[in-house]
Amino acid sequence: MLFYFKSVSMNPNKSFISIVGLLAAYVIWIIPAKAEENSTIQAPAVPITGNLLGTGTDEFVVPITILNGRELSMRRESTLGETLNDIPGVSSSYFGPNASRPIIRGMEGDHVQIMQNGVGVLDASALSPDHAVGVDPLIAEQIEIIRGPAAVIYSGGAVGGVVNVIDHRIPKESLNGVIGRGEARIGGADNERSSAAVIDIGNGLLAIHADAYIRKNDDLSIPDAAATKLKNIEGGIHPNNGKLTNSAAESDGGAFGASITFEKGYAGFSYARTNSFYGTVAEPNVKIDMVNDRIDFSSELFDLSSALKRIKFHMVYTDYQHQEINNGNIETTFLNHGIEGTLEGAHTQIGSLVGVLGMQFQNTRFEASGNEAFVPPSHNTKQGFYIYEELPIDQLKLSAGARIDQANIHSSGGARFGSALSREFEPKNLSVGALYHFDHQWSVETNLAHTERAPSQDELFANGAHIATHQYEIGDLSLSKEMSNGLDGRLCWKTEKNSISLSGFYTKFNNFITLFNTGTINSGLNVFQAQEIPAIFKGLESEAKFRIYEGHGDLNLNLRGDYVQAKDEHTGKPLPRISPMRLGTGLDYNFGDLASKIDLLYGFKQYRVASNELPTEGYVLINATISYRLRTAFNLEVFAKARNLLNEDIRDHSSFLKEIAPMGGRSVLLGLRGEF
Repeated sequence: MLFYFKSVSMNPNKSFISIVGLLAAYVIWIIPAKAEENSTIQAPAVPITGNLLGTGTDEFVVPITILNGRELSMRRESTLGETLNDIPGVSSSYFGPNASRPIIRGMEGDHVQIMQNGVGVLDASALSPDHAVGVDPLIAEQIEIIRGPAAVIYSGGAVGGVVNVIDHRIPKESLNGVIGRGEARIGGADNERSSAAVIDIGNGLLAIHADAYIRKNDDLSIPDAAATKLKNIEGGIHPNNGKLTNSAAESDGGAFGASITFEKGYAGFSYARTNSFYGTVAEPNVKIDMVNDRIDFSSELFDLSSALKRIKFHMVYTDYQHQEINNGNIETTFLNHGIEGTLEGAHTQIGSLVGVLGMQFQNTRFEASGNEAFVPPSHNTKQGFYIYEELPIDQLKLSAGARIDQANIHSSGGARFGSALSREFEPKNLSVGALYHFDHQWSVETNLAHTERAPSQDELFANGAHIATHQYEIGDLSLSKEMSNGLDGRLCWKTEKNSISLSGFYTKFNNFITLFNTGTINSGLNVFQAQEIPAIFKGLESEAKFRIYEGHGDLNLNLRGDYVQAKDEHTGKPLPRISPMRLGTGLDYNFGDLASKIDLLYGFKQYRVASNELPTEGYVLINATISYRLRTAFNLEVFAKARNLLNEDIRDHSSFLKEIAPMGGRSVLLGLRGEF
């Protein structure tokens, strides 16, 4: 296995990442005897932080999907959106291979909260689809997707859902010895060269964590049919040689963390830096240089003999900078820095009732300057209080949660934005749910929620050209808080080797906030105005797995599908960029140290389109993976991933760039990973 650490000449200061990389390489390769001596050490279990009470996923009333271990490793892509894209109910804002945010149940932007270790990621990805998320999937130990309106208990206003990336950079459990993992990859449609290494060292009291990663990729190779179409778009401003122009990227990052662990708790901190330098695809000569620094402090006390049996505190400081560079000249700079944190306590059991009370706080300053500064500088504060309770009654479990937030959004004003102005909102959210086990195989769960969301700074104050999306955006100062009522339900059947899950949801918005094309032109761009409309989102999600053969290995059949429909309730017109229905099937075969999988996904044609939106054709996506474990001290595993075996021209309807940014063509990626 080769771990690839070298300086990439996109940012001047890489010393921290280099040090972490060298430390990781030292631990993994210079002290193999120590690793073998401690081969029985197991990595601490990563908790489900989206589950406030820490119960198992089968007992969690809110619909949740957990990715970790080998499954996460095989799913990893260069962006968070693409990593999660084929999970039922989740699509992607695909802006080329370097910027992609998850879309949950047709809702995007501020309707979906991206979190890291249970605290928000303070980047600028919700502001524009060309802005990358400030956390890289390469370092993720676990990713949680919490769907639906009940997710507002974990983050105010996240009516679509929550994506929580867990990195374990602050060790939370006692460790005596050395553990680590590493991974290296090469290939794929973008000729990726990447590697990552993670180590944890402890003496039973002090635990130290270090990780580092690096990725470099070339322009994305696209199918011949897609390349031919691009040659004729917009007078040929997107020339290509079978490549997606300006889609190459370089990124790296790393972190150092330490904590003191004791019998009934821990206290620790971590520092992390993420660097990314990538092309925007929409503009052939524009690059984005992103630097994100994050400092975390976290502490937890548990098994307390008081009214609160557990207390947890987590605070984060983030300093985010994002520069858009045109032909070597910095044209626009986005800055976002501030703090966010949570203080949470679980009360002692009252009869059968268990629950938590908590508060969240946020204080951030955002600033944009330059040619594409379509949002004024702003100072945003938010305080929220929440309570979540569960009551098991034999085979039934009832849940209820409520939160109230106070949000203040202050615009500093400016030449295009008028005088300084503040808006205050007080969103209130409530959800109730029930989980009922008919027997040890069948269960049903349902959630009903009322959600309210304060409009974002761009929805209120925007006034300027947004070149990345070819829009001139105008906010609306008169927007009120967005309000909706939602219902979702899920029926589950599970045995030791088989499972079925079928979900449905219905969300009705009194005033869904989104951008609408006004039909006018400003600065050569279509003018889009933030407006409130009554809207309805509804859909289905399903997953199933069946063991169809046992003997010389195990053969499983996998099925999945999802469907979302979103419309303006008054006019009946569809809302823009809603992913079409998708149906998937696949087989996975495991025999000893060999594991293989082939997967087919059929995306239907999306003909239900908004005004001035083009339909997208259906497609068939076939992917395959194979891996083999080597019996060594480092538990090495070699793997290969083949994508888009039919070399289909695939356009993601939820993307702003579906006309000019197809998915990658037929490709094979090779990798090697190990752990000790």
